[in-house]
Amino acid sequence: MTEMVFGTVASKPGEPVLPKWWRTVDKWALSAIMMLFLIGILLGLAASVPLAERNGLTQFYYVYKQLFFGSIALVTMILVSMMSPKHVRRLGVFGFICCLIAICALPFIGTDFGKGATRWISLGFASVQPSEFLKPGFVVFSAWLMAASFEVGGPPGKRMSFAVTVLIAFLLALQPDFGQACLILASWTLMYFVAGAPMLLLAGLAGGVVGAGFIAYNSSEHFARRIDGYLNPEIDPRTQIGYATNAIQEGGFFGVGVGEGRVKWSLPDAHTDFIIAVAAEEYGLILVLAIIFLFMIVTVRSFLRLIHERDPFIRFAGTGLAALFGMQALINMGVAVRLLPAKGMTLPFVSYGGSSLVAAGIGLGFLLAFTRTRPQGDISDVFGNENRGG
Repeated sequence: MTEMVFGTVASKPGEPVLPKWWRTVDKWALSAIMMLFLIGILLGLAASVPLAERNGLTQFYYVYKQLFFGSIALVTMILVSMMSPKHVRRLGVFGFICCLIAICALPFIGTDFGKGATRWISLGFASVQPSEFLKPGFVVFSAWLMAASFEVGGPPGKRMSFAVTVLIAFLLALQPDFGQACLILASWTLMYFVAGAPMLLLAGLAGGVVGAGFIAYNSSEHFARRIDGYLNPEIDPRTQIGYATNAIQEGGFFGVGVGEGRVKWSLPDAHTDFIIAVAAEEYGLILVLAIIFLFMIVTVRSFLRLIHERDPFIRFAGTGLAALFGMQALINMGVAVRLLPAKGMTLPFVSYGGSSLVAAGIGLGFLLAFTRTRPQGDISDVFGNENRGG
C-alpha cells in the first residue's frame, strides 16, 4: 500500500526480481484486476448454474473451470509483468506470428460450435479461440513497427503496421467476427494517433470503416441480422437483448437479491457475453457502477503512467493494450444496454471463458510490465533535447 499513499518508489540497482517488481508495478491497477476476477467468480456462481443443469453437469462445473483458467491467467499475468520490455516485445511478436498462422488455418481446422462463426480450434478436451490471443500480440507487433519508423534509416513501420492491421481485420471478418475486427482497428487507430498520425488520414480511415461496414451489411447475413436487430425500435422479448434489457430494468438500483434473478435461466450466454445483465438484475446499479469504476482504474491509470514514458515502443504498446482492455469492456456493456449491436464479446476478467481469461491475463501482464516505474526523466526532456539538437 506504500505506493497508494506516498507514490511509486523507483527500483534499486541489483534488486531481486520479486521485490523490484513489487516496488515498480502499478498496485492500484493490479488490485482492480484482482477485484474484477473475484466479481467474475461471484457472478459465475449465479449465472453458470442453470447452464450446468441444462447440460447435465454438476452445479458449479463452470465455476470450477473459471477458477482453474482464472488461476492460470493470474499467474501468467504476474509472471509476464515481471519481464523487461525487450522480453515482452519478443514474446508478443512470437505469439502474434503463431496466432496469425492459427487464424489462417481456421477455415480448415476450425469449428463454430453451432454459433454460426468459425472462431475456435477444438482440442477435444478444450477449445482455443486464436483471436483472443492474437490481440495482445498484435498490439505489441504493431507498436514495434511504429517505433522502428522513428529510428534513423528505419523501415516504413507505420505503413507496414497498417497493412498488417487490414490483413488481420479481413481475416477476422471472414470468420465472421466483426466485433474483434472493429476492436483491432480501433486500438491500432489510437496507437497511430499517439504516434503522430495526421487527422485527415484518420478521417479517411473512419470513412473506410464505414464503407467496409456497408459492404459487410450487403454481403453477410450474419452481420445484417445483427444490425437490423439493433436498428429495430421494437425489442423482441424472446431474444438475448430482450432478456438482458428486461433484467437490467428489473434490477433497479439495489437489485432483486442474490440468487433471485431470472435472466440466467433464459439467456444461454448469461455467464459470458451478458454477465453484466446478471450483475444488474441481482445486485443492481451499484455493482455495475463498481465494475465500471474498476475498469476505469486500470485504463486511466495506465494512460496516465504512459504519458511520461520516453520509449516510443512502450508508449505505443501500452496505449494499445490499455485501449483494448477498456474498449472491450465498453463494447460488452454497451451491447447489454443496447447502445451497440450484438458483438459476441466477453467482459475481460469477469466473463466465463478459458481463452478470454488466459488471453486477458497475458495482455494485462504486458500492460503492467510496460507501466512499471522506471528511472527516467519526463518525456518533455526528450523533445527538448531533440529541439536543441536540431
